[in-house]
Amino acid sequence: MAIREVVSADGTTIVYRVSGPESARPLVLLHGWAGNLRCWGAAGDLLAEHFRVIAVDLRGHGYSGAPADGYDDPKNWAADVAAVLAGEGVTAGALLLGWSYGGIVLTDYLAAHGTGAVAGVIYTGAQVSIGRGIAGAEPGPVMLQAIPDVFAETAARAMRGFAAFGNANVGRGTDKGVDAQRLFGGSVATPPRVRKALFYRTVDNTETLRALDVPVLVLHGTADPVVPIESGRHIADTVPGARTSYWEESLHGLFIEDPARFVAEVTAFADTLN
Repeated sequence: MAIREVVSADGTTIVYRVSGPESARPLVLLHGWAGNLRCWGAAGDLLAEHFRVIAVDLRGHGYSGAPADGYDDPKNWAADVAAVLAGEGVTAGALLLGWSYGGIVLTDYLAAHGTGAVAGVIYTGAQVSIGRGIAGAEPGPVMLQAIPDVFAETAARAMRGFAAFGNANVGRGTDKGVDAQRLFGGSVATPPRVRKALFYRTVDNTETLRALDVPVLVLHGTADPVVPIESGRHIADTVPGARTSYWEESLHGLFIEDPARFVAEVTAFADTLN
């Protein structure tokens, strides 16, 4: 396992962790809003048994740089992913996986750089667009309940806001407390100005979805209260030939709710790729 960094097009440092066999297929993991590269938990370790896992700290999150502005520009997000791929010498065959807001970042990359380096795409509990009135971009009830407290600089307000997520990110199991606290801690550690800035942009990636020429898998919990199942169905209905796995009554963080099933479905999908 190695921690590495690259410099994106605008000078922002992007930090990422590489694990698994160097000769295996690259799997790029893009976490969600107010997360970091440690959010994947046991699923990340299991994936590294099959893939060369490249888990990224998005700009403004974890140990990556947090510029004062630019979070509303899709080209910056696209450049970050491109810089990581270039830093690892990945020019073909990559599998890109985006969770939640990571689905927007992933699609920003595809919109700007195409699929030349990509063999397949996985969206898990994800949306691809953001903004009022855009198809597939409506936030779920838990997200609406958490806003605006999650943008607050006051610790008490911010913690109250994130508490609204409850078990949404980890599922209903009784053994998820450590995972829940890890995600909670990462969320509170994300600068409030970054947490807010990510919501103050508008991008519609629908046309990018329609033009995709690589296989796509959509994983989504039918009871997801953060990114509603309608967002997953929108992706699946828009991408030509998209494959789906809708987890009945599951919530937002499928890779924590059932790591073994998550890894099995990702691996099975990867086995079908060129």
